[in-house]
Amino acid sequence: MPDIKIKAKDGGTFTAYQAGSGGPGIVLIQEIFGVNKVMRDLADGYAKQGYTVLCPDLFWRIEPGIQITDKTKAEWDKAFSLFKNFDQEKGIADLVATLDHLRKSAPKVGCVGYCLGGRMAFMMAERSDIDCAVSYYGVGLDGLLGDAGKIKKPVMLHIAEKDQFVPPEAQKKVRDGLSGNKHVTMHFYPGQDHAFARVGGEHYNKQAADEANKRTADFFKKNLA
Repeated sequence: MPDIKIKAKDGGTFTAYQAGSGGPGIVLIQEIFGVNKVMRDLADGYAKQGYTVLCPDLFWRIEPGIQITDKTKAEWDKAFSLFKNFDQEKGIADLVATLDHLRKSAPKVGCVGYCLGGRMAFMMAERSDIDCAVSYYGVGLDGLLGDAGKIKKPVMLHIAEKDQFVPPEAQKKVRDGLSGNKHVTMHFYPGQDHAFARVGGEHYNKQAADEANKRTADFFKKNLA
């Protein structure tokens, strides 16, 4: 399906890739490479499970329409530059606008994010009325625990044990900080590095990805059906 336009809460419009229609909603939150083929393929996959999926362009204020890969150093440098200049507060506002757009037709809406998107999915669980949230190897979650008490809906975290961007001490803080929260389920993947579920990526591991994706599918079926 073609990209759609969504009105930002602070003015202007941004695009979102849409896949599927007529089912419960999912806000799919991008990695640092933009709404690229990886994200569009993920959106198509969730749509095949019966969901209406929107993947918004969170970098539109910096450079709209980013679609780069993880294959070259130049693209990694570009991705980290985008991440450095990304305003996360405005990003959350754009995700809430996307959530509101989906709620016009979908009675329940969840979100799922990867890497940067995994962080943003956790923030959505803390700061919005999203019905459920899934985070794949979210970065910097240990710095977001102060608002964890605001989580009132189901959350699932997929954490890579050997994540190069999330050291063991940060993972321990997350485990200890959320272990008493009845709304949060954490899954740790032994030996896996960051982005183990990114098809075609350097650290892709089919077994771990399939396990995480099955858990996510069951989680959405339970909480969005």
